[in-house]
Amino acid sequence: MNPTVHGARLGMERGLREFRHSLGSEDQIFNMVVAIAFVTVLWFQRDSDVEAAGVTLAALTLPSMLGMSVAFGGLVGPAGQLSLNREDGTLLRAKAVPHGMVGYLVGRTVQTSLDIAFGLLVILVPGLFLVNVLSDAGAGGLLALLAVLALGMLSTLPWGAVAGSISRSPGSAMGITMLPMMGITAISGIFYPITALPGWLQGLAQVFPVYWTGHGARAALLPDSAAAAEIGGSWRILEMVGVLGVWAVVGFLLAPTILRRMARRESGAEMEQRRQAALQRVR
Repeated sequence: MNPTVHGARLGMERGLREFRHSLGSEDQIFNMVVAIAFVTVLWFQRDSDVEAAGVTLAALTLPSMLGMSVAFGGLVGPAGQLSLNREDGTLLRAKAVPHGMVGYLVGRTVQTSLDIAFGLLVILVPGLFLVNVLSDAGAGGLLALLAVLALGMLSTLPWGAVAGSISRSPGSAMGITMLPMMGITAISGIFYPITALPGWLQGLAQVFPVYWTGHGARAALLPDSAAAAEIGGSWRILEMVGVLGVWAVVGFLLAPTILRRMARRESGAEMEQRRQAALQRVR
């Protein structure tokens, strides 16, 4: 078997094992808290009609939440994992094994993808009791949703790896990803129509993947009349694919170079320095 293929297969197995392990970890408590918060938002929005769109505000919000979760998880998850693995020596051990970095990156991708998929189910299943958007969308809408979410994940995953590579600690990785993402989410029309915002904020939101992933999810699940609540009053599918595609292509061109440079700099001495710094933070 080709050594690279063998390393990738081992990485897939590792990613599956780590995902199964994470199902019993404290991470799922966070997922449940987030799900409860989102369902609470949908509960209060269920009777609020968006007259121009012909749907309730909750119907607009649910697919937006799915898009936001993918973009958020694709950026913040890999950044935190990569910075933590640099600190605990996992990355250094992977570097020492032939094709270990291939296996490591495949494993991280598999685990992150499964984590995101599980998080989507945690939001979607209870949300459907309040907003039944899938019944009208049909099989075509569901396939379109999966395509949009996959593209949204591809547009953020490499940037999460970049953020984790340049961060000096897990805390700084969270700082340079989560805080900006919270601000971007606030202006991306996730919890209310983006057309309610000033024009300059609408323009700023359209630069980032969060808005377009949410927009694409709404286009996949909602009726055509709901496009009245969007910028320009239409589902701009080509623009969505273009923006998310640019983020994905640039990210996948840039991330391997930064990851290779980061891996070359990894050493036992640097890992020990980070470990001591982590111990000082705990104290």
